[in-house]
Amino acid sequence: MAGKTVNSAILLLVLGNAMALISDVFIKLMEPGAPILQFAFLRCLITLMFLLPLARKIDRSNLFAGIKVHAIRAHVHLVGLLCMIVALSNLPLATANAVFYAAPILVMVFSVVIFRESLSPLSVLAVFSGFAGIIVILRPVEFSWAAVAALGSAITLAINAVMVRKLPQGQTTVHKLFLNYLLVIPASGLLAVWEWQQGATWHPEILFTAAASAFFILGYNITVLLAYRQVDANQVTSAEYTGLIWAVGIGWIWFNEVPDWWFLVGSLMVVVPLVLIGLNQRRKSPPRGFNPATRDEQQAATAEA
Repeated sequence: MAGKTVNSAILLLVLGNAMALISDVFIKLMEPGAPILQFAFLRCLITLMFLLPLARKIDRSNLFAGIKVHAIRAHVHLVGLLCMIVALSNLPLATANAVFYAAPILVMVFSVVIFRESLSPLSVLAVFSGFAGIIVILRPVEFSWAAVAALGSAITLAINAVMVRKLPQGQTTVHKLFLNYLLVIPASGLLAVWEWQQGATWHPEILFTAAASAFFILGYNITVLLAYRQVDANQVTSAEYTGLIWAVGIGWIWFNEVPDWWFLVGSLMVVVPLVLIGLNQRRKSPPRGFNPATRDEQQAATAEA
């Protein structure tokens, strides 16, 4: 199964999103008070090690091309990872993931502000409906730092997705991921040392949790690479939103987190317009169209999120 047909690509994305949710589960299972800065450092380091067997995909002659943009994206990624840990540790699994889906909506907003792009009526609907959906899900009376962290994670995902356009063309996604994790090691390491100096107790199980989380999130990245390699992104991107279904199911079964009507209505307000945009783009594309530039941009933005 290499994602060479639309159906196989969709299946890859469904399985990949399940792997991403398993990564989230390992984070959520960490004990209260666990050293999250140590976890972040270990996950980044282990992910970098997992990428080493894919080194043939890296252009070693131009390894540090676009280093400034890569460095900014790497540290934005670190902030997003820390926000994600806080959100997953304190919010229901499905609620946190529903807020994370604000990222594609924010990408539209940032594209208008930064690149002066114009939005179609359907995209405008997605922006307003998505933000309203987030409010419905979180409900101001229940607003907390965990909710702020979830929104912060979505913002960092959107920033990184938009900044992909500033990276040198021709760099593979593996190359981008490698530099992302390589450049973030010093900062995450210093934060982990600072946390330890502040009296944080070392939890040996953190090493296993970080390795498992890194393994499954890298598995997600690989499925995305395979899915988008042979198929236009706009033909299958809507399958990414099955991640919310996985979140509801796993949260319900594993953590006894029963979604309420506020969550269901808010999630539909976020996801449905995005799915409609994907379907609309798919109808406009040639039946067997193949646009490497579009696919690579979508692939990089999605895989690194």
